[in-house]
This record gives sequence, C-alpha cells and structure tokens, in this order.
Amino acid sequence: MRWTLKPKPELHKIHHLKKVLGVNHIVATLLAQRGVETYGDAKRFFRPSLEDLHDPFLIQDMDKAVARIEKAIENNENILVYGDYDVDGTTSVAMLSSYLQRLHPQVATYIPDRYAEGYGVSFLGIDFAHDNDFTLIIALDCGIKALDKVSYAKEKGIDFIICDHHTPGKELPDAVAVLDPKRKDCMYPYKELCGCGVGFKLIQAIAMGRGEETEGLVPYLDLVATAIGADIVPITGENRILAYHGLKVINGQPRPGIKALIQQVKKRELTITDVVFIIAPRINAAGRMKHGQHAVNLLLENDLTTATTFAEDIETFNQDRRNLDQQITQEALLQIEHNDETERFATVVYEKHWHKGVIGIVASRLMETYYRPTVVFTQSGEKLAASARSVKGFDVYQAIEACSHYVEQFGGHRYAAGLTLQPEQYHDFKKQFEEVVAANIDKKLLTPEISAAMEIQLNEIDAKLWRILKQFAPFGPGNMKPIFLSTQVKDTGYGKCVGEEDRHLRLTITQNGSEPINGIGFGLGGKKHLVDYRKPFDLVYSIDENEWNGSVSLQLKLKDIQ
Repeated sequence: MRWTLKPKPELHKIHHLKKVLGVNHIVATLLAQRGVETYGDAKRFFRPSLEDLHDPFLIQDMDKAVARIEKAIENNENILVYGDYDVDGTTSVAMLSSYLQRLHPQVATYIPDRYAEGYGVSFLGIDFAHDNDFTLIIALDCGIKALDKVSYAKEKGIDFIICDHHTPGKELPDAVAVLDPKRKDCMYPYKELCGCGVGFKLIQAIAMGRGEETEGLVPYLDLVATAIGADIVPITGENRILAYHGLKVINGQPRPGIKALIQQVKKRELTITDVVFIIAPRINAAGRMKHGQHAVNLLLENDLTTATTFAEDIETFNQDRRNLDQQITQEALLQIEHNDETERFATVVYEKHWHKGVIGIVASRLMETYYRPTVVFTQSGEKLAASARSVKGFDVYQAIEACSHYVEQFGGHRYAAGLTLQPEQYHDFKKQFEEVVAANIDKKLLTPEISAAMEIQLNEIDAKLWRILKQFAPFGPGNMKPIFLSTQVKDTGYGKCVGEEDRHLRLTITQNGSEPINGIGFGLGGKKHLVDYRKPFDLVYSIDENEWNGSVSLQLKLKDIQ
C-alpha cells in the first residue's frame, strides 16, 4: 500500500472554523479539507436541507420535457418509462413510473433484457412501444448516445425524453428533450447526479409546475439514495442532500420492496455503505441472473407480503450470482497466472462461457487483486461483450475511446465502462488497450493508495470526536470516511490473529502511555510480525464503534501498518 497525507488546509481557515463552530483542530481540519469554510457551509454540511436543492428548470430542456409530459397526460397518451437493468436504471424506472401513475393511469415500464437486447435503448424496446401504441418514451440512465434508436422511434411516431448522466457524444439524439447535466450547453450547477437523480429532478419540475412542494416527493428518496450509493457518484452537493434524506426514508418509512430486502438481512440502521453492499447487489442480481423487471416489480409493490415473496426470489438470484462470481473469478485468476509472462499495466481476459451478468463484478475482483485497469470479456450472441473497471486516478473510458476503431459500442464513466466488439478484433483491442494504458498511466497509480486525512495522537480520540465524526455521514466519493495516521504506536502484547486461516489481526494499541484502544485489521493477519514484542509501528485507520454483549466501545478499524 502507498500511504499519502492529504494537504493540510490553510491555518487561518482552520482557526476560523474552530472559533465559529467551537470545534477542535481535528474536526476543523477535516471540514476545511471538504471545502467547508464558513458557519453557513458547516450548517449545510451537517444539516442538508431540501431547500438547498437547485431549481430543476436550470437543466437544459427541462421546460420541454415537462411540457411534453403534460401534453401526453392531457391527450391521454400511453407513456413508456424505459430504463437500464442495473440499480440506477431500475430505481429510476420505479420512481418515475410510480410518480406518473399518480397523475395518469396509462404509464407502463420497460427494462431491456441484458442478453437479448444489451445495454441501453434497444430497437426491440421501440418495437414493443410501437406495437402497444406508446407515443412517448422516457428513457432513464441511458439514451445519451442512442442517436439511431431515437431516429427509428421518431419514424414510428414515438417521441423521446432522455434523462441521462453519462458523457454525451459529439452529437445529441433528436429527442424532444435531452436532460443531462454533462451536456456542454447545460448550465446546471451540479454535474454529478446519477440517472435516478436526473429522474428526480424531472419529477421535481413536474411537481413545481403543478404547484406541489418538494417535501411531498421525500418518499421517493429511498430509491434515489440507493442509486447514488450503487452508482458510486460523489456524495457532495445535491447528491449529499438527496442521500441524507433518502437514508432517513430507508431507515424510517421505506417502500415495501426496500423493507422486504432489509428484512432478508435483518439489519437495523443502514448507512450508505450498507445500501451499497446489501440493497444494491440484490436489486442488481435480478438483471444479472434473470431480468431487471423483477427488481422494478419489487420496488413498485405496495403490499409487504407480496414484496416479501419477490424479495425471496431476488435473494435466490443473488445467491446464484455470488456462486457464479466466485467461480468465474477463480477461472480468470488462473488464466492470468498462466498467460502472464511479462509485466502488464492492464488486465484483459476472455472466456466465451463466462456469464455476462457477473463480468462487471469479476472485473472489480481482478482489479482488487492485481490493481490494474481491467477488462473482462465474454461471448454475447455473435459478438464479445465486456465490462471494464479502473484504478483510482485513471480514466478507463478515455482508454477505451483511444481503442475505439476496434470497438463497436461503448459507454460508461471514468472508472466503469461497458463495450462490445467483433470476436476477430479481440486480440488487437487487447494489445492496443495494454499499450494505451502503459503510455498514459502514472506508474504509482498501480499501487493502491491509502490517503490519510491527517496525523493525530491516540489520546485525541474520544466519545465527543466520534459523535461529531458520525455526523459527517453519508460517506462516499468526495466525502470519504476520515482515515487517520498515528506513528510510533505499540501493541500491549495481546495482539493475535483471528478469523478463518488467521486472516485478520486484533490488537490493543497504546501510544506514549495513552489509554489502550482496541483495533481490528481485516486481511492484515500476515502483518502480525510487525507488532510482536511491543515493537513500535505506524498505523492508518478509521474510527469505529464496536458492540459486544450489549456494551458499545470505540475501536480502530485498521487499514494498514508499517
């Protein structure tokens, strides 16, 4: 691991925050690192308010989108809400369709089949709309590059509204409205919304046009928070407001579908991390293993008993997904070991029988193992389909774009993308992708980084600090849980390896005679020799809470030791 310390903010900013907020230097430093500089900033950070959401009509084309939807309602048209099969897509479809069904009965949903249709807007989906007299399709979390599909729909008398957050191409689809904060001509002040977030701005705009208050839309925020967590967008600005209030809904009055998923794991209060690792994989499992419509049906269901049955089915899909993911990851690791005769800057693997629904997860697992930009291919009909994942600091979307003459279709983000190509192009793509990564990646990015916010003394950790740190949540990109560095600490002599095959390390740590504090380091069992015989060592960690036999105490979650 490569340890780095974040730059220390200017001292005058730290002193000002200490004075106006009455906090210590640790809290003031952490706030200043997050761009919080005034009392007003701190109030917005600690108490995110729906009043601070931006006017949705600042999004380019929002007025056109609302006018077209109102016209469809007035003319009794059939509206098809179309979204992708992942968490962002299915939550978006459930949210917008349930809102529109309050205003208009003729609203249906459509999720493309991952295997028959692939990612995004499909010709099959448009044919379905045409055959069933839909005259308006609202596409969520997809569509920004679907120029040919939108033209095809127009020929058939079907209008499109696109709500997307992916990077547009040089040309925009010929739709009635294209809502995407990443459009170059869109002046919307916050660019990092997920697809469900853009969908929420649309329902906020419809509500405003009808004289309704934004507070009335709070019940939809459990879906928005789930999408924000699953899509790994920054939890800053507007996303922080939506995630904060969405988590309150999830932990207070979630829709029956979300409640049924939580009951499967019987966890009490959920954080955004729990949403990422508990709710999101189960919603995703439907589209990976069966069909994304199962997830939409669950999220739209109003009866808890029926929702519980749906959630049980999805739990089965999730278990199947886990088994496949483990099996394919092992096969991919073996393939890399057999083929790797030289140092590589990227990982590209292919096997025609690998399940298309889990190759994205497998790409993430391989990246965690080798820490290289990774592309995992499988056979999909007559083509090869792939999922790509990247290391922190390297734009895999741009790298794929540099190999685009070998690629039929691609889309995605800086750290995650998908692509298809013809089988005969695979070896050329693999060779060029390796060359592009090798030529452009800063070599230090190939070692995982742990970025500590600041160095502190163990005796500065107390219950008051922990109470304030908890209020920094929800955590995520742009607002990560603080990691601290402490140097020349010692184990009291009770350190031991725990867990299966002694994989984890449990320590009781002190520094310069401070009160001992417990720490747990998952996956650090192999480093026990560094702490034996009360030898001093350096430590990076986050602060956490441990509940055992009804008593709660502070503990350190160890990230690495040197």
